[in-house]
Amino acid sequence: MTDAHVHLRDWNQKDKETLLHGLSLARDMGFDHVFDMPNTNPALTSLTLITKRLEDVQNLNLKDIEYHVYGGLTSNKAQIREMVKAYKDLFPRVCGLKLFASQSTGNMGLCTKQDQEEVYRTLTEEGYEGVLAVHCEKEELFDKTAPRHSLVRPALSEVLSVADQIDCARRTGFKGTLHIAHISTRGALEMVRQAKEEGKVKITCGATPHHILLNRNSESAIVKMNPPLREENDRIAVYNALFDNTIDWVESDHAPHTLTDKQNGASGIPGFEGMLTVIVKLREDGMSEKRLTELFCTNALKAFGINAKSKKVPQITNEMLKTAHNAYSFSAWE
Repeated sequence: MTDAHVHLRDWNQKDKETLLHGLSLARDMGFDHVFDMPNTNPALTSLTLITKRLEDVQNLNLKDIEYHVYGGLTSNKAQIREMVKAYKDLFPRVCGLKLFASQSTGNMGLCTKQDQEEVYRTLTEEGYEGVLAVHCEKEELFDKTAPRHSLVRPALSEVLSVADQIDCARRTGFKGTLHIAHISTRGALEMVRQAKEEGKVKITCGATPHHILLNRNSESAIVKMNPPLREENDRIAVYNALFDNTIDWVESDHAPHTLTDKQNGASGIPGFEGMLTVIVKLREDGMSEKRLTELFCTNALKAFGINAKSKKVPQITNEMLKTAHNAYSFSAWE
């Protein structure tokens, strides 16, 4: 299987997780490809750090799992060009590029539409045609005085940010694939549907297990992430979009923290248990094995242009669920 959105830790975050732990668990849960996000500590925004990350994984000598990494983007044009070169020189180990349209863990946000459009324009000038994954939330709509995390970062902030990304891609003639990461709202899904039908922008979207199976009634200090859990009607829309082909793949957004970090307000939850849980749920609700294979194996690899013989989605055993559950100090699925 493929997990195209993980936040493995290590380096200055070894207390949260090591590369060895995360990759070994992913492999044991049936994943043969993982795509690591760049908001590590330090962040993967230079060729030097990307090369070190890849070398660290290679030195683990792990078999039966392929590690890929996104290059992180800043507002600096020279840095964007460096990331495009890293992609062209190191693909598929460098699988694509990542833009944070708001601040999240790691403080890599480019929070104005002007800055975001300059990223698209520079990528177009450099002939980049790979995947640009975007964390879509519009920070100017955040209400930091709201009593709940899901109200601090409201659904409208995602919807309007997705609209911004589609508009930026159109205006700059972006030739790559715009990927809307961890989509969580009805409105954003509808914008993706419209963009796909229009055909002027290559666009995909992914959904996480927590946005597929949980709503904001489950929200707590432990079950906190960006974007946050949504209303039940949004959750239902995300779930149904797995069946109608609007959502291209399921991605874990695996982002472990220590229990102390969570109690102090950190956003992000471990994701591999959720991936297995959602497979069980989709099978129970009659999803075909063909569609499961698309969502968990083949669609992401095709979008990124990575040639691989993808395995079938395994049967999920209680022992696998127990192992994933016990791998961290807490679980969103308790």
